[in-house]
Amino acid sequence: MTRDFNLGYRSVPMQEPSPSGLSSDARTKHYRTLSVTQSGNTRCALRPGLDGPYALASRDPSHPFIQPFESMNLLIVLTSHATLGNSGRPTGFWLEELAAPYYVFKDAGAAVTLASPLGGKPPLDPKSDDPSAQTEATRRFMADPAAQTVLTNTVPLRAISPGDFDAVFYPGGHGPLWDLSENAYSIALIESMLAAGKPVAAVCHAPAALFRVTAHDGKPSVAGKAVTGFTDSEEEAAGLTDVVPFLVEDMLTSQGGTFSRAPDWQSHVVTDGLLITGQNPASSAPAAKALLALLGESR
Repeated sequence: MTRDFNLGYRSVPMQEPSPSGLSSDARTKHYRTLSVTQSGNTRCALRPGLDGPYALASRDPSHPFIQPFESMNLLIVLTSHATLGNSGRPTGFWLEELAAPYYVFKDAGAAVTLASPLGGKPPLDPKSDDPSAQTEATRRFMADPAAQTVLTNTVPLRAISPGDFDAVFYPGGHGPLWDLSENAYSIALIESMLAAGKPVAAVCHAPAALFRVTAHDGKPSVAGKAVTGFTDSEEEAAGLTDVVPFLVEDMLTSQGGTFSRAPDWQSHVVTDGLLITGQNPASSAPAAKALLALLGESR
């Protein structure tokens, strides 16, 4: 049985069975947990019957942290492409678009695996490591030895089995426009996940990974879907319109997607069925939270 709770710093009335290991007094305290907002309501699904009625892990003595996703295995797929076409300039994945979702998932208790087409350490877009681009999540990620070890040892996509994961998240950076858009293992992974009823999320340039993905009827997977991604105007502002192999917004629209957008560089996330897309780096954490919300509904 799945129970829904309002989240945030507020009193959470608990019905029996109560979380194991908590005193009756502790049950009436405020519980700190991940805020996942969907349709204007902050919600999260907790599932009894795993390790005790609810899975809890203490983050501090006064505010136990409810971890409803500790049984979840989530996959993050990064690019292995390191150059901007024939320009000679470096590219890769965008740091915030990895770091923010990584900690949204880890702090919710999920197991996270990183993969890339070539395996090993994927290229980091140096612009995303610029001091002006840093966030709390990026600073945390770069100072986290465990995260750095995982990043250095990403699993080759050819070794990934879709059945091992509950959902997949694709961070952007310009790299995916060249490799993930055409990578056969990535295409098969997304098609398998969607066919199995598992969510797929992609943010910024990462919807490029949907370029060759088809639905069971042979049509593009985004046809008839509400989607978003890095906009034409954002690409123009980045000065790369004539460098990239295609524009994300144009590709999604040409394949039958219903594209929506926020003003440049503002957060915008769209969920349509099993597909979650985010517009830009600012959309990274919200897209990850939307993915958890979708997984919570399925539990």
